[in-house]
Amino acid sequence: MAVYKILFGTYTNRVSKGIYEAELDTEKKLLQNSTFVGGLTNPTYLAISKANKVYAVENRDGQGGVVTFDNSVRPLAEIDAQLSEGSAPAYIGVDEDRQLVYAGYYHRGTVEVYRINDDGNLTLTDTWQNKWSGPRPEQGSSHIHFSNLTPDNRLVAVDLGTDEVITFDVSDNGKLAEAARFKAEDGFGPRHIRFSPDGQYAYLLGELSSLLSVLKYNSEDGSFEHVQTAPTIPSDWTAHNGAAAIRISKDGRFIYVSNRGNNSVAVFKTTNLGSEIERIQLISTEGEFPRDMNWDESEQFLVVANQDTDNVSSYARDEESGELSLLQKDFTVPEGVRVLFE
Repeated sequence: MAVYKILFGTYTNRVSKGIYEAELDTEKKLLQNSTFVGGLTNPTYLAISKANKVYAVENRDGQGGVVTFDNSVRPLAEIDAQLSEGSAPAYIGVDEDRQLVYAGYYHRGTVEVYRINDDGNLTLTDTWQNKWSGPRPEQGSSHIHFSNLTPDNRLVAVDLGTDEVITFDVSDNGKLAEAARFKAEDGFGPRHIRFSPDGQYAYLLGELSSLLSVLKYNSEDGSFEHVQTAPTIPSDWTAHNGAAAIRISKDGRFIYVSNRGNNSVAVFKTTNLGSEIERIQLISTEGEFPRDMNWDESEQFLVVANQDTDNVSSYARDEESGELSLLQKDFTVPEGVRVLFE
């Protein structure tokens, strides 16, 4: 049994001041000791490197970008801020092999690549801009919502605005070269993508459509091919819903998706070597507008942040069945979005 530290990224629209930290005591099965550790404006996404640096999205004086913190001190100590005119990114990924950081900018429709220097500062090495739009009102322009590595060390970007998944080859000095494009169905509104442990399949989550698609990944050219799609919400749900986060168990047998609106976690079982999915559980998040969710190293505990009700819920996960059971629902983190185990 262990005590894990968790960082929470938040919106700072109402009561939150920035980044918070809490503990998960796996013996007591309790979240505890919520503390404020870093002041930022809407640090909705955080990533952490092996060098124990925290990369956070930030809005500051009409500029947006990535702020680097030293995670070994409290409060978090700012090392570097890479800010430019416009809004902040929606996603940050860390490339340990090439020592790069990737930022996906939702409102700008760009992917930015930064080199991690020896002193911890970042240097911009490339900016890639997507264009076009989609059929839904939320798809007026390109909206990059995810930018991170494939299992074979390409970069994959997910564009909610254009219903696309774009694969890039990445040079060692941080330059992007487009390798392939996958087009989801019109209005799918893709948000996040995760890969099966063997790298054969990817699971693409549609925020606007509340759908989860299985894609076959071709590592020869970085392309994707559609296999199957399943809904993340019940067929009789008519109110608004936006699918948010996706997690896959290490053994590849189960997929977890958060639903903002239906306020639930949908649990899917994978079969046929990961090529097929079936929804086996829908469990309440005990709060409104659940965003990110994450688990401890053993994947026995899942933690979900509810943005609109300022509470975090935790669940025990059954390794065999994949199903979740509620442990705690009243733990306070204001306007919680990102859940990051340190």
